[in-house]
Amino acid sequence: MILIGDKLIPFDDLVNISSLEEIKNTKANSIISFRYNENLLTYSSKNELDFAVVIKSIKEAIYANCLNARYIICQKDLSKDVQKIADNYMFDSKVLAIIESCDEIEEIAQNEIDGIIYKEIIK
Repeated sequence: MILIGDKLIPFDDLVNISSLEEIKNTKANSIISFRYNENLLTYSSKNELDFAVVIKSIKEAIYANCLNARYIICQKDLSKDVQKIADNYMFDSKVLAIIESCDEIEEIAQNEIDGIIYKEIIK
């Protein structure tokens, strides 16, 4: 299980961005993170960047995977449906459920979601 933002587990930093300009100002080898945006998604994919996408629907999850997102981030209630589709279609992207507290990790694990990310990490 992937745990991003947990104080006990080291994790790669995510750099939250909202525009193409911000991508140009990130350090090399950073994982960029953004809310689903077709321009950012296609640019990141074409330039083979390491990126995470915050999605709100299954359709957005499918596009994010097809365009090589490392992580697909979604609300806890959507994560179970996205994970089922990811498993069925053997997504390369990992599904992360957004949580607020470590008390939620067990529930996410029982739902067999790839991992979690703390809400404060994605702002």
